[in-house]
Amino acid sequence: MKLALNTVKTLGLSLVLASTFIAQPVLANGPIGEHVNHLKENLKDYSEDVEWMVGKVDTMVTDYETKGAKAVKSDDLIEYWESVKFHSAIETNYVPVYASIWQGIYGIKMAIDDKKPASEVRKHQKALNAALWQGLGAVKLAADFQQKGLLKAVKATASETMTQSATIDEIKHKLDRVVAKYAERLSDEATQIVHDTYLHLFEGVEGTLIEKDAKLVEVLEKDFNVTLPKAISDKGSVDQVRAVVVDMQEKLDRAKVLLEEAEKARKDVF
Repeated sequence: MKLALNTVKTLGLSLVLASTFIAQPVLANGPIGEHVNHLKENLKDYSEDVEWMVGKVDTMVTDYETKGAKAVKSDDLIEYWESVKFHSAIETNYVPVYASIWQGIYGIKMAIDDKKPASEVRKHQKALNAALWQGLGAVKLAADFQQKGLLKAVKATASETMTQSATIDEIKHKLDRVVAKYAERLSDEATQIVHDTYLHLFEGVEGTLIEKDAKLVEVLEKDFNVTLPKAISDKGSVDQVRAVVVDMQEKLDRAKVLLEEAEKARKDVF
């Protein structure tokens, strides 16, 4: 009986993940590598990425635990994550886990920056490790679906359907919808809009923005993947969620100015 129940649970998880993968979009904006269209061939690399990430994080947390905050640089956590191929593989195939990974990273980073007890940092590390391994499992399942022709190809670069500065306006509009859905008590839909907006819109302007203001990009990534999803999952008031959105929209206004400057510079060149 126990074996049967475990089989049912595994099958249920597979069906949930399958529905996510099969419904994935054709486009994934931003610097996505072509390897995401060849998941099976890259599984060894992804596994090594996860093991490397787990090891690097553990080294940092251990140094913090034994030598103190001055011995570590918490910003390295973000650089570690963005340097591995697995980053793109999970981003394009299972965004909810992608967000959980970011939440774990920032949980560790903020705990270190705030000089919290090492035991608290370890809790965030445990959550991050769980998300990383869960993500690897999701990518392995996606690789199977991809080989069976059940996944559409992901384009490494997005076609331009609107200017990047206009994309910012669309992002702000989507964030307004997040508040509206949350007010309707449709938290899951609100969270999905956040994930989709990040993946399909913000990622498309991220490259240009990094050249203009890398710190602004880092802060907005945290907002999309940690701050806003957490505000929704914490089930606070509509005003609390709206406050996060308004703060993000103010940052996006700054981003729009930078993108408009970049667009003008390109026009002047040509």
